[in-house]
Amino acid sequence: MTNQTDLADQLSEAAGAAFAALGLESSLGAMRRSDRPDLADFQCNGAMAAAKKLGRNPREIATAIVDALKASPLVASTDVAGPGFINVKVSAAALSARAAKIAADPRSGARSMETPRRVVIDFGGWNVAKEMHIGHLRSTVIGDSLQRLFRFMGDTVTSDVHLGDWGLQMGQLINEVKLEQPDLPYFDAVFTGPYPETSPVTMDDLGRLYPQASAKSKTDETRRDEDRKATQELQAGRPGYRALWHHFCNVTRVGLERECASLGVNFDLWKGESDAEPYVPELVEDLKARGIAELDAGAWIIRVARETDKKEMPPIILVNRDGAIGYHGSDLGTIVDRKRTIAPELSMYVVDQRQALHFEQVFRASDRAGLLPEKALEHLGFGTVNGPDGKPFKTREGGILKLYELISQADATALARMREAELGADVSDDERRDIAHKVAVAAIKFSDLSNVRTTNYIFDLDRFISFEGKTGPYLLYAAVRIKSLARRAEGEGVKPGPIAIELDAERGLVLQLDALNDALRGSYDKRMPHILCDHAYSLAQAFSSFYTAAPILVESDPAKKASRLALAMATLTQLELALHLIGIDTPERM
Repeated sequence: MTNQTDLADQLSEAAGAAFAALGLESSLGAMRRSDRPDLADFQCNGAMAAAKKLGRNPREIATAIVDALKASPLVASTDVAGPGFINVKVSAAALSARAAKIAADPRSGARSMETPRRVVIDFGGWNVAKEMHIGHLRSTVIGDSLQRLFRFMGDTVTSDVHLGDWGLQMGQLINEVKLEQPDLPYFDAVFTGPYPETSPVTMDDLGRLYPQASAKSKTDETRRDEDRKATQELQAGRPGYRALWHHFCNVTRVGLERECASLGVNFDLWKGESDAEPYVPELVEDLKARGIAELDAGAWIIRVARETDKKEMPPIILVNRDGAIGYHGSDLGTIVDRKRTIAPELSMYVVDQRQALHFEQVFRASDRAGLLPEKALEHLGFGTVNGPDGKPFKTREGGILKLYELISQADATALARMREAELGADVSDDERRDIAHKVAVAAIKFSDLSNVRTTNYIFDLDRFISFEGKTGPYLLYAAVRIKSLARRAEGEGVKPGPIAIELDAERGLVLQLDALNDALRGSYDKRMPHILCDHAYSLAQAFSSFYTAAPILVESDPAKKASRLALAMATLTQLELALHLIGIDTPERM
């Protein structure tokens, strides 16, 4: 990583020099944040590793390092604890200098990657003809947070929604529309067009037709064969079916874009499984010629099992026995498309953990086919959003909560909570609704992202929309509080000045500001947004402690007043940055 040396790096360099002076590796001086912040700010365990190599007493080595560190201007105090842990408390001068650099930096002290990469993030993945619902929430907000984070760290990111628009469900829908409106020109094999520009079905129609068609296809073998035939004809290019299919896609996209806009989520590409179709025939022929694709029971497959496997690993199906492209085939076609148009060095798929086997098969097949190597393909699985019963969330009526309904409920709840807390009373109705929407989105996103990505969580809107505790609205309130302070300071002619750290609460705030790089790198390396969420919450808490212990505008000493205001503004910049990276916008007032 480049730019901005944080306190851990500065201390590691000083300790590394002390180890080197003893004839030891400088890497032994690596410092990390203390497990006991009540005893020290940072700690180094290198003396233990050195003692093991040299067969010496670790406390002797640690004592020598401590003696050397006492001369460093970075260190206020240092001692040896236990069998040889080196504890360090940072000097006020070092904290002041670090705070000044963070305050002056538009990136709030954050570093970027030394070697940026081309990255594809595949998330969203909704199906055509289905409205977004609460089950789609996690892929959407996790994927969006990751694309923001990876871009901020310096990578060139292409995000792709990858719509489900090309499978058996399309054939099912075509036949269901045909049953209800048989006289439409789309079903006349000799009709040459042009086809109507207006869709014969609305999103409400699709929402009704989709489950009807799916249920019939599951229970009626004759209907299932008809649906397969319609799917194959669609994929083969039958004009009427293609025209009707375009209507399905366009009608669906209107609702999807509405929900995305409401959540503040954007995609670079709105491609679907269908976009892979042109690449599949060429891919299949190539894989046949190389003996990688095999004909099995009328279908073309790729075997991906390995001798070392401890579980069954079925082959992938490139083209099924009816000639239609399955999910495996379209995913490989998509890899070909991305390889040719983007040449990604890393591709991440933010998809439900329950799809783990599918992606393992596809990634192995990609590797075997020489498309993209398996190590450059990652499935970022996630847990489910559950109700109080611990099962995937359902409405009281037993249905799946649509996303626009969730957002509407959250907006209304946020507005009610603001009235209860007497917030937003001095703004217009339009601005109050805008603020309430920002609070609602913060509640929804933070409640999801603050959980470990791979775990399930219980959805509780009333708890999430609270201005107290570890919630999105609490973080918004913390940011708005600083903005209000800044307006009052400007009105009184008070400006930020040189930072001088004196109080413990000031120390705690600077140490938390300094922790941003650790949070960013942890979220980036592990693909876990909750680490950044934890940092944002800890920063808001540290500011609250600072604000209580170190009054700003009532402070009589002009230098202290200016210093504390500078710290407050640095906190606002970093807090808003962290919130932006998890997809949350802050209002100017509440």
